[in-house]
Amino acid sequence: MSPWWNPVAHADRRGLLVARNRIKAALRAWFGAQGFQEVEPDALCVSPGNETHLHAFATEARAERGGGRLLYLHTSPEFALKKLLAAGEQAIFAFAPVYRNREGGSPLHAAEFTMLEWYRADAPYTAVMADCAAILCVAAEAVGSRSLTWRGRTADPFAAPEALPLRTAFQGAFGFDLAETLGRDGAGDREALAALLCAAGVRIGAEDDWSDLFSRALVERIEPGLGLGAPAFLTDYPACEAALARVKPEDPRFAERFELYACGVELANGFGELTDPAEQRRRFEREMAEKQRRYGERYPLDEDFLTALSAMPPASGCALGFDRLVMLLTGAPNVSAVRWAPIGA
Repeated sequence: MSPWWNPVAHADRRGLLVARNRIKAALRAWFGAQGFQEVEPDALCVSPGNETHLHAFATEARAERGGGRLLYLHTSPEFALKKLLAAGEQAIFAFAPVYRNREGGSPLHAAEFTMLEWYRADAPYTAVMADCAAILCVAAEAVGSRSLTWRGRTADPFAAPEALPLRTAFQGAFGFDLAETLGRDGAGDREALAALLCAAGVRIGAEDDWSDLFSRALVERIEPGLGLGAPAFLTDYPACEAALARVKPEDPRFAERFELYACGVELANGFGELTDPAEQRRRFEREMAEKQRRYGERYPLDEDFLTALSAMPPASGCALGFDRLVMLLTGAPNVSAVRWAPIGA
């Protein structure tokens, strides 16, 4: 296979790259017209995120007389953008290169990719859901595309997205109410979920916890059917699967979290943002304890971020995989095909 810089290989995919630029320019114009300010967060940070299965690249800032300071490449610009909300910004967005350390690649994943992330202060999370629908239309218009496509599946980017609560999705796929596997405090009951999924023919591992089982059921039985014909929002995630989101006032077992899907592919992840620093610390510490148990490492907490939460206004935000969006709109075979100079491609 020719390297990406081979003139023939480059010519074959140059149309995809030009389409990428057109989509980015159109989205920048749309955000500007909506009153958003574009920001450019640094990629280096003291904490790359505190989720169990999120792995980062570490580096060291050298000191003149030896030693150094441990830093990371961020896995999301989320902490930095929320600090800007605490500083007084009201509506912000960023096209941010982000870095996630994972073994092997896949058509939908890369160690470095571009995340389009945006926040609205004093807005409900339904506002950023509406932004997602508008973004699909703007991006499609920029390249004259009438469909999102992936491996024989299609979705109309101009169609109004369906909203599907996770409880409804599990009921349809497995015949049980997901709430039956959650305690009053929102914690997952591993044995209850394992029994129900086992009866539905889902593989159960002896070491699987509630989160592992939930993720496998979602990936294997629910995600492939989402966003076919029209985009779809999967909404109302269990609170134990939404470490940075507010819980729903009417049922604290569930959170103000949604994901956007098209053609069975996850495109975006959004929240009504948690602004309680004590609760956020508790969740981070729980996640890092599990990371230590599973992987033998943990990341430090960003104390500056936790302090900033006290000054952050109520807000909602969303992170969208920009490369995936371009891939679906252009019919590209993978995310590397729509990146200008992909490593290892």
